[in-house]
Amino acid sequence: MYNKILLAVDGSQNSKLALKHAVQLAEGNRDATVELIYVVNLNEMKITALQTLNQHDLNHTLEEKKEELDRLIKDSGIAYKVTILLGDAGPSIVDYANKNDFDVIVMGKRGLNPMQAFVLGSVSHQVIQRANCPVLIVK
Repeated sequence: MYNKILLAVDGSQNSKLALKHAVQLAEGNRDATVELIYVVNLNEMKITALQTLNQHDLNHTLEEKKEELDRLIKDSGIAYKVTILLGDAGPSIVDYANKNDFDVIVMGKRGLNPMQAFVLGSVSHQVIQRANCPVLIVK
């Protein structure tokens, strides 16, 4: 039984499928909690966006993202928490999971073409390689 489930989400369809699996893992276990984690990578934003983005806009955007994640899981009846981090997705997810002793990480598989996967690596691959707990990748 998994009591402490980390669900890494990015708003994609694969994330929504991963959410369903995380809820299934938690159902029937009253001690289970699901923590949704969303990582915002400011380095990937275009310079023009950064020039026009102020702290108020950033906070508003992050709050909207948190509300969207809340809506996705609220109806499940599962105890949950939403956490938004700033950083690079793979290392941020691994670091957070390892420091907080999660029982399992659930995440969607992102579809990279072969060249992208070779050059960049996938977030899911980074997490699988470095996490201290089991990782469930949902296709």
